Amino acid sequence: MARAMIANTLSCARLDKIFDQHAGHQYTGDLLFSAVADLMGEAVLRIQPSVNTAWLDRKDEIRVTVKSVYDKLKGIQIDVSRALVQETSGRMRATMEQLGNPAAPLVAGYRTKIVDGNHLRRADRRIGELRKLNGAPLPGKSLVVLDSQLRLVIDVLPCADGHAQERSMLDQLLPTVEAKDLWIGDRNFCTVNFLSGIVNRKGEFLIRQHGNLPFEAKGRRK
Repeated sequence: MARAMIANTLSCARLDKIFDQHAGHQYTGDLLFSAVADLMGEAVLRIQPSVNTAWLDRKDEIRVTVKSVYDKLKGIQIDVSRALVQETSGRMRATMEQLGNPAAPLVAGYRTKIVDGNHLRRADRRIGELRKLNGAPLPGKSLVVLDSQLRLVIDVLPCADGHAQERSMLDQLLPTVEAKDLWIGDRNFCTVNFLSGIVNRKGEFLIRQHGNLPFEAKGRRK
């Protein structure tokens, strides 16, 4: 039953629809987005050691060259990646709520969302001189939002600049704040605009204060 629900949520038709709605300049052609996602999934889950190996195992079914597969991967826009997480997590949330979620809210009366930045690790396929250096150019980063009650990643904001700060992406995150949200984050998310934006949207926050924030707490703590 679990496998059937996951297969329904991540069906080829749904994945290709997400791509068609958010791809922008990229087109489907002879290689479906769902086929590329399937190959990548095998590599990510270590069913296959690489996308190339996954393609070799299924090249008669895929019927395009491995270069076409990698070109498709390189061309996928970050809007597609974000929409994939948002829409599939929405369906998973609905399924979990129908089945009954045993976990209690982290804070009663609030939907707690934990946000953090994630750097993509140094890549093995960079030029040899840079492969062992953590400080070398990073391939990318993202902001990831976790629903603590569902234990489900509900949003991701990819960024092609691996050295970008979390603060540079907060304008994209703020529109997702909803009433009765409780946002938890580290001091990188402690900016006047972000905190006031959460409050203006009827949410709350539990964020470590940054030393440069020009305010002090007043009144009795509660």
